[in-house]
Amino acid sequence: MRFDLTDMRLFLTVIERGSITAGAQAMHLALASASERIAGMEAALGAPLLERNRRGVQATPAGEAFLRHARAILGQVEQMRGELRTYATGLKGRIKLMSNTAALAAFLPPRLTRFLAAYPGLLIDLEERPSFEIVPAVAEGRADLGIVADITDHASLATHVVALDRLVVVAGRAHRISGEREVSFAEIIGEPFVGLADAALEMHLAERASRLGRQIDYRIQMRAIDNVGNMVEAGIGLAILSEVTANLLRRPGLAIVPLSEPWATRRLLLCARAFDALTPHASLLARQLMSDTA
Repeated sequence: MRFDLTDMRLFLTVIERGSITAGAQAMHLALASASERIAGMEAALGAPLLERNRRGVQATPAGEAFLRHARAILGQVEQMRGELRTYATGLKGRIKLMSNTAALAAFLPPRLTRFLAAYPGLLIDLEERPSFEIVPAVAEGRADLGIVADITDHASLATHVVALDRLVVVAGRAHRISGEREVSFAEIIGEPFVGLADAALEMHLAERASRLGRQIDYRIQMRAIDNVGNMVEAGIGLAILSEVTANLLRRPGLAIVPLSEPWATRRLLLCARAFDALTPHASLLARQLMSDTA
């Protein structure tokens, strides 16, 4: 049974891109060479790793098992290289970090600024994703670290609380709640809403609405926060957002009113597969984020 790290990286890339052609292009390999490598792995293992269909390829059960082991091996190799590089050339390397919108809006920017200033040899690949996408990405090794809201199922990961985030209602200045110090969810559940495309928050609010025997009436859902603000200001509906996200919308035509329920205060969690198994670079960042909490 003989295959190398390039074979394993190729297989991971093919699965992530959904086709051998796209995987070969990403790996800068000729299609024939990529196909030959995969066929060689299947022959060496004695089982098919890929199932071909009209939309591309997907892993077979044997391929899923190979995928888990390949990710673990490549992660260990990267960790080894990181540690040895530290000895050989000083601290240099790249950290893959995923964050939800709430953490990216306020918590992360000043902390990443200080971190990058302290470690000029380190690079951070920062990607904004909803919490429910970050958890599997970290679990599968596609990101070193993630920051998610605690309303997402994160049982498969190690976590540490790094900040608190409160849910608030954004309303037009002419709305009846605009002058309130706080408002309960029950008081506004019958109103029309403008949603921000955030599946984790949407599921969280839907579950809370169901406890009241109600459903949230979304007139429209937008991907851009500025568009949500414009809709709310025009009187289309209310919006429920994280406080740090809502603060980006502060303008004369809008009011921001906190939700009064205890469940409206969420925790932001730093997550990893295992904090003691991080690369030296990712471990440095994790320690700083843990100690430099909001």
